Amino acid sequence: MSGHSKWATIKRKKGALDAARGRVFTKLIRELTTAARMGGGDPGGNPRLRKAISDAKQQAMPNDTIKRAIQRGTGEIDGAAFEEVLYEGTGPGGTLFLVEGMTDNRNRTVAELRKIFEKHNGVLGGAGSAQWAFDRLGTIQLEKSNVGEDQLMEAAVEAGADDYRDEGEIWMVYTPKEQLYDVVAALEKASLPIQESKIAYVPKNKKETSGRDAEVCLNLVDALDGHDDVQNVYADFDVSDAELARISGS
Repeated sequence: MSGHSKWATIKRKKGALDAARGRVFTKLIRELTTAARMGGGDPGGNPRLRKAISDAKQQAMPNDTIKRAIQRGTGEIDGAAFEEVLYEGTGPGGTLFLVEGMTDNRNRTVAELRKIFEKHNGVLGGAGSAQWAFDRLGTIQLEKSNVGEDQLMEAAVEAGADDYRDEGEIWMVYTPKEQLYDVVAALEKASLPIQESKIAYVPKNKKETSGRDAEVCLNLVDALDGHDDVQNVYADFDVSDAELARISGS
């Protein structure tokens, strides 16, 4: 697992993400609206919307809120029109970052993200400056304590998964992006509980980062993820467990 993902796990265990619940709802609502706008309001025929609804329910979002977000996407009620954006940048030590977002004002978003990068010894770059270092894949995360390796192999590989990896406390399954929803359905049919699934940017190679660079990289991820217009942050740095323990003070 990449260092910033492990960092997020540490923060969850410490309860540091509780105050971010409002931002989580904002991001989920935008995803619901965009998914409905692009693929229609019927989750039965719109896998992206079906997943967005599932994610929202996992966060205990009220059904009325989910319904209104979908209706804004289909045009049944008025609301801001969000467009999907992808920004690329560099961080300390030559680390590379991809930032997926949804915005109703590109100029505002790019200006604010540029400031975040600059504040954390980074640079917001142009198209192609970082994306070359990542593959676009489906990713599925399962908790190891609930899923045996034989079960995982039988269900995931048979459904079209490319690979799976032991990432400490979790299994991470990788699929072609077109196969993600088929593999998710197969795992659910096999009663294997999924923590998270999404189409993501996966670094081709990871840069081991330590010391001050590691701290700044983690803080940059936190700052980007805290922006309302940002949906996902991907980076190619990795931080060892020992470094994470040092940084977190545990």
